[in-house]
Amino acid sequence: MLSQVYRSGFQAFRQHLLPWVQSTALSRSPTDRVQPSAIRHVRSWSNIPFITVPLSRTHGKSFAHRSELKHAKRIVVKLGSAVVTRGDECGLALGRLASIVEQVSVLQNQGREMMLVTSGAVAFGKQRLRHEILLSQSVRQALHSGQNQLKEMAIPVLEARACAAAGQSGLMALYEAMFTQYSICAAQILVTNLDFHDEQKRRNLNGTLHELLRMNIVPIVNTNDAVVPPAEPNSDLQGVISVKDNDSLAARLAVEMKTDLLIVLSDVEGLFDSPPGSDDAKLIDIFYPGDQQSVTFGTKSRVGMGGMEAKVKAALWALQGGTSVVIANGTHPKVSGHVITDIVEGKKVGTFFSEVKPAGPTVEQQGEMARAGGRMLATLEPEQRAEIIHHLADLLTDQRDEILLANKKDLEEAEGRLAAPLLKRLSLSTSKLNSLAIGLRQIAASSQDSVGRVLRRTRIAKNLELEQVTVPIGVLLVIFESRPDCLPQVAALAIASGNGLLLKGGKEATHSNRILHLLAQEALSIHGVKEAIQLVNTREEVEDLCRLDKMIDLIIPRGSSQLVRDIQKAAKGIPVMGHSEGICHMYVDSEASVDKATRLVRDSKCEYPAACNALETLLIHRDLLRTPLFDQIIDMLRVEQVKIHAGPKFASYLTFSPSEVKSLRTEYGDLELCIEVVDSVQEAIDHIHKYGSSHTDVIVTENEKTAEFFLQHVDSACVFWNASTRFSDGYRFGLGAEVGISTSRIHARGPVGLEGLLTTKWLLRGQDHVVSDFSEHGSLKYLHENLPVPQRNTN
Repeated sequence: MLSQVYRSGFQAFRQHLLPWVQSTALSRSPTDRVQPSAIRHVRSWSNIPFITVPLSRTHGKSFAHRSELKHAKRIVVKLGSAVVTRGDECGLALGRLASIVEQVSVLQNQGREMMLVTSGAVAFGKQRLRHEILLSQSVRQALHSGQNQLKEMAIPVLEARACAAAGQSGLMALYEAMFTQYSICAAQILVTNLDFHDEQKRRNLNGTLHELLRMNIVPIVNTNDAVVPPAEPNSDLQGVISVKDNDSLAARLAVEMKTDLLIVLSDVEGLFDSPPGSDDAKLIDIFYPGDQQSVTFGTKSRVGMGGMEAKVKAALWALQGGTSVVIANGTHPKVSGHVITDIVEGKKVGTFFSEVKPAGPTVEQQGEMARAGGRMLATLEPEQRAEIIHHLADLLTDQRDEILLANKKDLEEAEGRLAAPLLKRLSLSTSKLNSLAIGLRQIAASSQDSVGRVLRRTRIAKNLELEQVTVPIGVLLVIFESRPDCLPQVAALAIASGNGLLLKGGKEATHSNRILHLLAQEALSIHGVKEAIQLVNTREEVEDLCRLDKMIDLIIPRGSSQLVRDIQKAAKGIPVMGHSEGICHMYVDSEASVDKATRLVRDSKCEYPAACNALETLLIHRDLLRTPLFDQIIDMLRVEQVKIHAGPKFASYLTFSPSEVKSLRTEYGDLELCIEVVDSVQEAIDHIHKYGSSHTDVIVTENEKTAEFFLQHVDSACVFWNASTRFSDGYRFGLGAEVGISTSRIHARGPVGLEGLLTTKWLLRGQDHVVSDFSEHGSLKYLHENLPVPQRNTN
């Protein structure tokens, strides 16, 4: 029965599925199949379009930075045995292979030239030969042997060359079927060491590969394991790497074909400084020639010929030949589906081999420095931390000319590239710097009793006392756009709270951020904690920073709602303190003052329309339509050149109305405003809860009872009565500054100042106390008495 099922299933696949795949591919138009030109038009499969891009690069020197990998035109992808084979080492991991083929196809259809070096023939052949052995046994012999003996029957050890010979054709047929789904043709090339050392064969191989690439065919290269002799240790020739395994084959092929990038996929994340799995093993982000002494290599993978040491040797050889190399994990289920495309996009995946050492530290090193510096900062006396902040405030005014000169460079470079609201955010002025200095001094004053403040004291039992005290969160990553004034504010809050800090500013403020960071470090230097605040290189991608869960304790994005969403999506196990859109509402009640309403609407919308606390939706009580109050507000908005969008109900009252709003959940960030009509304060509250973002919402009324109802029932971070939405700000709240405005409901909400950057720990002081003494028959009883807490210094 087993033999019949197996044979009929295999024949069905060969007779029905494979011809269907081939006929489907052949039925497509020539433009959907092989195109010899280097730049192709839009393609699609599974309803997903792929737009090709022109790529050109002169080979000769490897890429210095990951961000340059997106320019790679010719790419070799090496698939290790552990990537291609199943965990039982018998048969192929079809899901992983399908994902890899799809990624290679995507890149091929972008205009790149892709080559595969693949293992798997031995595993595939082993699977086929094992089935043949089982099927060839006599059914009668199996029945007479008895059930127990049948279970214990061992399959003989299969010779690797025989497995390779049996599996090579099946492996290639599988690749052909998969690539055909993407209108791509593949071709197989089997090589041995002699094909590289014999000059004539080497020229033939080179010519064949170039012709295949010219015809837009993906070469699939493998060592001819059916005839290749066993690998000899240390057999590399002078200046030439021998083809001993697929790692060395991939490196040799990459250099021979003047490839831009070699991607080596294995079953580990990359190169570690010690064997993966050991306690102190750290993934090496960038590896440089000469760093081998800092690495302790472990054993090779469960399958395959070469271990990590062989991969590094091959990678360095390829790097010397002008090819960039990345070693990464091709088996992890959460990342293997996009590991190849992520690498080509320049994302921080695996270990990148580079010949160019950066001038400064890596972001991982910066994280470690921020951690160590933050811990030293937390041990300083409150007066010392306040002294650092005061010194930074003085530097902002003393170095005003240098700061404004750097900011002028940023503004000149951004002219024509940034919209007017963003240019305004980018701009610094003497008054802004003076306000910053005042805010920093407020932070210094409030920091005197922040870290180490006792929140609760409890006598657990006699001579056993518990305290809950405030402590820093750890290392903060603050990502901000456009606004360089954010840097000294956040730096001062981090200093006051004893946190290490990584700052990632937008490239549009590069010059401003650089000088402000230098001033922050100058201030920190007076007490020897200069490294507590680090400015991350602009080459670092935000998504890559969000993966540093072992170095960063909290991410705080300051910028657009899109930035916040992107960071929340990218964060890998790191909490994000962010806000959603700043869709702020103002409800003008039927009992509102005409003058107050007009002033408050003008200030909320027009004072700084790009701010997240600017007014976006104005709710008007129905009774105010066609009244002097309504007319005055409309006239003011017209004078201020505010574009008005009508809500559905407001539009229904007008014969000639402004354009009806596309969405009531819009954050304009400019001189635009939505006006909608409501029938009551309750309807205004319901509208805010349905369309708002829990940021800041305001009621304008002279009726105290109505105002209190609004204040109690609106569920937002900030709720005001007869005050501009623009008061939602750390400086205006007396916090000195803020790291951002949080609309979440956990830990901190609203403008987040000094106290929002602290957490707590518990301190228990006893005298030889053990839990067993408090058992039912023990000698001690719990008291749980509340003790007085030391008064906080409010000066």
